[in-house]
Amino acid sequence: MTEQQGLQNFKDRIAAWPLWGKLVLLAACVGIIALLSKWLILILLIALGLWPITLLLGLGVLAFLSTRHGGWPWMKEWLVARLRQLTIPALSVLAALVIGGLLIMFTDQGVYQAIGNGQIGKGLGLAFSNLGRAYLALYQGSLGSPGRILTSIFRAIGGEGIKPILGAVRGPSDSLVQSVPYIFAGLAVALGFKAGLFNIGAEGQIGVGWMAAVIIGFSFPGLPAIIHLPLAILAGALAAGLWSSIAGVLKAKTGAHEVITTIMLNYISFRLSEWLLCGPLEDVQGTCRTKEIIASAYMPKFLGHPVTMHWGFIIALLAAAATGWLLFKTVWGYELRTVGTNPDAARYGGMNVAKNYILAMFLSGALAGLAGVSQGLGITHNIALGFSAGYGFDAIALALLGKSNPAGVVGASILFGVLRAGSARMQSLAGIPTEIVQIVQSLVIVFIAAPAIIRAIYRLRSDDGDDSGQTVFSRGWGS
Repeated sequence: MTEQQGLQNFKDRIAAWPLWGKLVLLAACVGIIALLSKWLILILLIALGLWPITLLLGLGVLAFLSTRHGGWPWMKEWLVARLRQLTIPALSVLAALVIGGLLIMFTDQGVYQAIGNGQIGKGLGLAFSNLGRAYLALYQGSLGSPGRILTSIFRAIGGEGIKPILGAVRGPSDSLVQSVPYIFAGLAVALGFKAGLFNIGAEGQIGVGWMAAVIIGFSFPGLPAIIHLPLAILAGALAAGLWSSIAGVLKAKTGAHEVITTIMLNYISFRLSEWLLCGPLEDVQGTCRTKEIIASAYMPKFLGHPVTMHWGFIIALLAAAATGWLLFKTVWGYELRTVGTNPDAARYGGMNVAKNYILAMFLSGALAGLAGVSQGLGITHNIALGFSAGYGFDAIALALLGKSNPAGVVGASILFGVLRAGSARMQSLAGIPTEIVQIVQSLVIVFIAAPAIIRAIYRLRSDDGDDSGQTVFSRGWGS
């Protein structure tokens, strides 16, 4: 109780500071984090690669804290309160991996031949061997090899520097890099859900944001990076937000359903980008690709080769925190959620429903645009025909898996980033097509959308796995 009072007193003191004092404190914290960012990211990658050890250390810290708050009962209550909502999503992922594993085992020609020749034992052995190689490659491609990571740490301590560690944590780095556009796109769809809008246009909005950021990126040579990079990021978010607002205006003024309008806007953005990339913006004839952005617009990377982690990941986490703050700590967020729950009640309460629809679509589109910005400025440094990678459509699954909560979306995005990063290695080393991972992702969507299936499979009671905070969808086609 004394600790809580001390923490509250500290918060009260900070709250009493003048605005300039709070800004100085914020700037100091940001500066310290920026100076230590390289080492903080390295620790994060190591922790992700050694996640079982990280989990045990976390439980140890929690057990230590529990000794000061009532022991095991307090620790149990703390864990149950935070893990209960993860029951259905976790079991959904497990079920999807099991079914994906069965497909890997029994879609191999060698397995069919062995079983057809009566060699059932040999066929089953080959099937399980394929499963082991596939999922081992998936794990190592996305999270690295724990043994190699530990060995590299000892080598670094022995005086070889951090280079061995960088090679060992390439898998975790690729997973987090792949999760960046997922986080932005998932937040975009989740914010729309909270406002009662089904934004299926994230894929097109990603392209618009990507295109705008790249155009700004190569159009201003000589501009200092401190101005050029933020300008390109802002341009991408603003362009995508305005593009998405078209659907918001049509919804607010004419009642046109956002599912139809955002789907149509997807096709318009695809065809528009095709004309631009193969026409006015084409750098070398026949390539359908823009010129490279100027170095001052590059998204900075934290560490050297082969680690590809860039500042887009930090921006994505900040966007998630800002989205959570907006939705749950501001009047605007309260109005968005009220309109999403019951627009008639919101209108009766004096809220401007039309304005909130437009605002929600603008913010949703801006978040989706940042997914394209992160790819254009952080990875490709240009935009080419065929840039669409399905992030916008996968975002629907992420919003469902994360229950439209920003923290849940971040966790779901990292999971999908892990699957996407590991699928390439699974194909190259184990010869398993990457479509298997897409099947797993699709099954996750099915199980999350129909939790009764998971309850039936695992024989869960209706109160197991709290379903509070279910996604709020738009009301209906005639609303």
